[in-house]
Amino acid sequence: MAARLFRMDEQTWERHASPWSVWTRVASLPLLLAAIWSHAWLGLWALAPVALVILWLWLNPRLFPAPARTDTWSARATFGERVWLNRKAVPIPDHHARAANILTAVSAAGFVVALVGALLNDWLPTVAGGLIAWFAKMWFCDRMVWLYDEMKNTHPPYARWLRAGQKEVR
Repeated sequence: MAARLFRMDEQTWERHASPWSVWTRVASLPLLLAAIWSHAWLGLWALAPVALVILWLWLNPRLFPAPARTDTWSARATFGERVWLNRKAVPIPDHHARAANILTAVSAAGFVVALVGALLNDWLPTVAGGLIAWFAKMWFCDRMVWLYDEMKNTHPPYARWLRAGQKEVR
């Protein structure tokens, strides 16, 4: 559902492989939780910062230029996510599907705890749930790198996404 909402076309995925896109997006969870928390002093006006963070999440993969090289961890994580989203058309190994589903569930559960904490302005569930969600998402991303590295060797179109950097001349 989120993939359809974000409407990621080929060019958007290419741009999202940028480390700037990946790492600034990873840093967005605390901003979202702070925006939700702000309802305590902003009331309904807190919807504005929440909307801004959601807009940022949509704009993020569109703002940064496509990277010259895509052999980085962050680019391969986005490629793995593309492979994961395409798993109905091109099946993936069961161990990757199982791990991704578990990590998604853990991340979602952590986010729900963090969301409830932010709505109740209780720092403990906000921080604990946020950390659980964030670490599970990072582990998911690492699994996506592994998935991509495995699938690029079995499905040639995936290998074409990879562009190695130039050798540095000294």
